[in-house]
Amino acid sequence: MATGTPDKKTLTVIITHAPYQGTLARSGLDAALAAAAFDQPVQLIFSGHGVYNLLEQDTETAGTRNISKLIASLPLYDIEPLYIEAAALAQLGIATTALPAGIQVVDEPAISALIDRSDHVVNF
Repeated sequence: MATGTPDKKTLTVIITHAPYQGTLARSGLDAALAAAAFDQPVQLIFSGHGVYNLLEQDTETAGTRNISKLIASLPLYDIEPLYIEAAALAQLGIATTALPAGIQVVDEPAISALIDRSDHVVNF
């Protein structure tokens, strides 16, 4: 059941694409920031290869802007905690110690519950 109010709708943004391989991951972050800038509650979930967005990136070789500063600014927009899919971490062999502070590792039932509490869900 959605938790938004008539004037505030909860948006869940699910990022499944790796950074710097197209614009989808950055577009998902931009959508989350835009909604939060208009005082809408935002839940941000990193799933699949999207978990790579939370790791330190070498932008020199990618030839693009580093998004880690953007991710670090999310709490300023009340986008916290950030959720990350536990199965993706296991599948990709990423240790939770490699993640920045404030990340909440969640399993599939918890992700389903987050989505159920949303008014809108978008995937990037």
